[in-house]
Amino acid sequence: MHRFLAVATAAVLSTAAASGLALAQNAAPTANHDAGTPAVATSNANNPGAPVAGANSFTQAQARSRIERAGFSNVSKLVKDKEGIWRGTASKGGTVFHVALDYQGNVVAK
Repeated sequence: MHRFLAVATAAVLSTAAASGLALAQNAAPTANHDAGTPAVATSNANNPGAPVAGANSFTQAQARSRIERAGFSNVSKLVKDKEGIWRGTASKGGTVFHVALDYQGNVVAK
């Protein structure tokens, strides 16, 4: 009888341990505390917090090209500000906008 209880207890404990391991493997990923970093980098969507300040390695020519690829033309007056954001003006659909390009490649128009 004691042997049966010992085997049954061992079986229950190993099942519980296996379940615990399975739960640990399927746990939700930890939160990203850097809100400036997008969860998924895509070329079709901006980071909701854009433009994001940070060390920008885009050259002026690269910034202009990136803004043009976002559908703007007549990009001018591009200057990198103290927060690392390229700012200037550009046209789209016959309207002139103030545009910004951050270090993540987000193009924002206002």
